[in-house]
Amino acid sequence: MSHELAPVRCSFCAKPKEDVAKVIAGPGIYICNECVDLCVDILGRDALTAEQDHTETRIQPWDSMSNDDMLALLPKIAAIGAAMDMTRQSAWGRFSGEE
Repeated sequence: MSHELAPVRCSFCAKPKEDVAKVIAGPGIYICNECVDLCVDILGRDALTAEQDHTETRIQPWDSMSNDDMLALLPKIAAIGAAMDMTRQSAWGRFSGEE
């Protein structure tokens, strides 16, 4: 019986590793060089500018993903929540940026 591995994708923007220059692996998650660059840009700004630009710099991969791609990511997202010992709702409330 053959077990097919899921393709490696950035856990932040969901781009497959073939579409980016580099992917860094963590415990059950991945981040691509493009998301790292975006994070460096965001962190490099002063606090006021970062707060004003918050909505412009948010990574929105969901619009470009198929339903199958999104469903494949759900177990990984659940694993992140379990590792942080919080529910999906708690994580959304804490990290979504929505009031």
